[in-house]
Amino acid sequence: MLERLRDAMNSHDPDRMASLFADSYESYQPLHPTRGFSGQAQVRANWTSVFEGVPDFAAELVASSIDGNVEWGEWDWRGRHADGSPFAMRGVVILREADDLIVHMRLYLEPVEERDDDIDQAVQELYKPPNDRAE
Repeated sequence: MLERLRDAMNSHDPDRMASLFADSYESYQPLHPTRGFSGQAQVRANWTSVFEGVPDFAAELVASSIDGNVEWGEWDWRGRHADGSPFAMRGVVILREADDLIVHMRLYLEPVEERDDDIDQAVQELYKPPNDRAE
């Protein structure tokens, strides 16, 4: 299913994308809990916006694993927004299929940060350790 999903993304056809999803499809984004949604119609609407906003959208399936009707895929999405600015997202999706359609997906995709901070800066920002700790 992940290869079919990749091919549909790269076709830039929102109807082809939507055809892979069940009418009862459930989407969850654990890092953004309020962005969950249900239904094939919303899939079509979302991907219509993606293809309009990133006309040269390209999806690479970096790695994948299958266990029965559950597939894990690591993605690299790239392109340029309609205004010419760069677009890049990476992450993992976990999908479940039934009757040859995607019925459930958990998305862990995030924009790629093009910042100059190193790992020490990132650890300080994320975990905020006390400044008075022994070195």
